[in-house]
Amino acid sequence: MTTLPKRRTAEGSFGRSTPVVAMWFLAVVAGMGVVLEHAYTPGESGDAPKAWPPGTHISRNVGGPTLIMFAHPHCPCTRASLGELANIAENCRGQFKAQVWFTKPSGTSDVWTNTAIWQQAAAIPGVTIYCDDLGTEASRFHAGTSGETMLYDQNGKLLFQGGITLSRGHAGDNPARSALEALLHHQISNQVQSVVYGCPLLSSRGSFGNAACPKK
Repeated sequence: MTTLPKRRTAEGSFGRSTPVVAMWFLAVVAGMGVVLEHAYTPGESGDAPKAWPPGTHISRNVGGPTLIMFAHPHCPCTRASLGELANIAENCRGQFKAQVWFTKPSGTSDVWTNTAIWQQAAAIPGVTIYCDDLGTEASRFHAGTSGETMLYDQNGKLLFQGGITLSRGHAGDNPARSALEALLHHQISNQVQSVVYGCPLLSSRGSFGNAACPKK
């Protein structure tokens, strides 16, 4: 007499798949945790000079505030920082002069700086773009992380230092941007410093651009 194979019950299949599903779920949660930890881990930031540093080649606006952002041309987090800068430029038009200085590390060619991030910065009305060879100016202003932003008044006094996003690559309203806009509108702000999210300014890793480093 032939014995027919037993049918696999739905309950049995589910019971055997439960550990697999649980392991998959834990892996997803762990992966999300790593991503979130990275997103909310700030970069290194030094204390910006309280007064405009001597020897710098960055021009100071003697008729009003000067905003400086130091950026890495291959840092994806900086796209959000530039997006916030564009909002500040729009909301505070005519209230300040803005410059973005892109670091160009030692050993990189002249094509290295011209990236989509450079082009994004260059497209912001009223913002002037420069190359910072060897990160010299970033060092003078004690900036260590891409997206670090500083605001000085017409007398060269530091008003604000830090990042202008809530996390790495996160665009949207945030207290730091609000603080900067308040200062530019001659209002009192309780926030004069914030953490900055981005890549190290002097890292030479990343894809290369395809055109000579332009001057605007």
